Amino acid sequence: MVEHLAVTDGHRTLIVVRERVARQLPCEPEPRTVSPAQYDTARDLAGQWPADYVLVETTPRDPVLVTAGACRTTPLYLAHDSTSLYGSWDMADLSNHITGLNPREVARLLIYRPRYSSDTPFRGIHRLTERATAHYGGHLFLRYPEPALHSGPRDLAPDADVLGAFVEAMDDAMGLRPLDPAKTVFHLTGGFDSGTLATRAAERFPGQLSTSALLIGGPGRAQQIRRRKEMRSAVPFADRDDLLDAMVHTPLHPECARVRGALISPYEEPLHHPFTRMTKTLADHGAHTVVTGLCGDEMVALSQAEYPHKAMGDLRDIPLLPWIGKRASAALEFADDGIAPPAVVNSMSLLSLETTAPVLLREGIWPVHPFADPGMIQLGEWLPMDWRALKQLQRRRLAALGLSEDVTRPAQRESFAEVVQHALTTYGRPLFARMLHEGSATGSSTPTDSGRQYDDSAKERTARTATPSSSRSSTSTWPPKRFCNPHVGSAPRPGRNPRAQGPTVGGCHSPSTMRSHRCSPCARLPQPTSLPSPP
Repeated sequence: MVEHLAVTDGHRTLIVVRERVARQLPCEPEPRTVSPAQYDTARDLAGQWPADYVLVETTPRDPVLVTAGACRTTPLYLAHDSTSLYGSWDMADLSNHITGLNPREVARLLIYRPRYSSDTPFRGIHRLTERATAHYGGHLFLRYPEPALHSGPRDLAPDADVLGAFVEAMDDAMGLRPLDPAKTVFHLTGGFDSGTLATRAAERFPGQLSTSALLIGGPGRAQQIRRRKEMRSAVPFADRDDLLDAMVHTPLHPECARVRGALISPYEEPLHHPFTRMTKTLADHGAHTVVTGLCGDEMVALSQAEYPHKAMGDLRDIPLLPWIGKRASAALEFADDGIAPPAVVNSMSLLSLETTAPVLLREGIWPVHPFADPGMIQLGEWLPMDWRALKQLQRRRLAALGLSEDVTRPAQRESFAEVVQHALTTYGRPLFARMLHEGSATGSSTPTDSGRQYDDSAKERTARTATPSSSRSSTSTWPPKRFCNPHVGSAPRPGRNPRAQGPTVGGCHSPSTMRSHRCSPCARLPQPTSLPSPP
């Protein structure tokens, strides 16, 4: 599902790592020598790729450029020292570059006020946001793109076929990728979003698609099982249906990587243990791709004007949160500083996709999220409110398949609330008691008011308990990805100041402190750079 290629005109070099698309032959990875004009054309076309991609550009005596595409499926974290730039979708690969906590981002997480930006919880590690460019020439400078433009609801034509347009958009989104039905699994939770996608795909590939799910607890469990069974009976799926009981394999289980002190990013899947076990099962059964219903909420979300509601992480709630002290409150004054401009894909969707990707990538599985496709997003923006409210679009699509009201209008809430409650009251209680007895290191720059200082050994414990898992499968055992290891050259060339090219990001070195370095066009660049090799 991933390919990489390289072109050079003898002076400039471009390396592309990208998600494969259907109806295109796989690219050969060997570098190709082209003319300067052909190089310019290749660079322009690379930036128009309709799926996920990362571009690395090198020119002697100029900073290295790393650019991310708009349709992000995976995160890309960056770190650097005076000679090298490193990048990875797994924050653990960069843990040696952590110099402390980032108070602003940690404070956001403490009140659950997520913001899509170059910030991560750790100083020394940065996120390369969608369409952003990293400039590295000994120092790191990040440049945000211009804001993406979006539209609003439109009036429907009298003969508008909304469900037909929805089916066409789903087909386009899923048809963009070269999905092999025998190696593709649909994560069919029983909800509206995954159910809508999986049933449509099963119509196109009858009897060929396998499914999977985590079973919840509480009163919604029996309903979830019934709804999934009805969906799988309405259209022909393959026989294989991998289920994992999240009430048995709960978060905070003693076997959970987080509990064992593995390097797990704070952004990674909250239900880490059950999702990890499920992913290993899928990989053992030969899955190369997992299709999810993530971002279905955002596709049909109502605006504040349509449905006034309280936003997450409202700063007015700070006095009600006993764990927020003076330092966190001070950091939250700047909670909305330095955030990325409006993205092509909803920023909350991008954060959600970053949460899901690492667990799958470690097992050599590529995630596909059709609801995050720009075509699907645009359809959602254009739909009138009555098609979006309470997910009427998805409900009506499932009803059109003849599914009962048990599926289209479920009586019980289905969520992981009971799973989390069970985890906290069983495995969580002794874990918290141990943490309170032994202490839980949060680094020397904690934004909380514990009144306690931590030494270097505590900072090491922080890295072990708070950053991504270093465990790897045989398909993705790499060291940190080094983009460039430049040798010191002469002074910067005039006219190369990135500040003139768009908005900038606080917290990194400004262009005035950047030093341009000489780079061999093809030297010290990994293959691949930030994404895993095709399964």
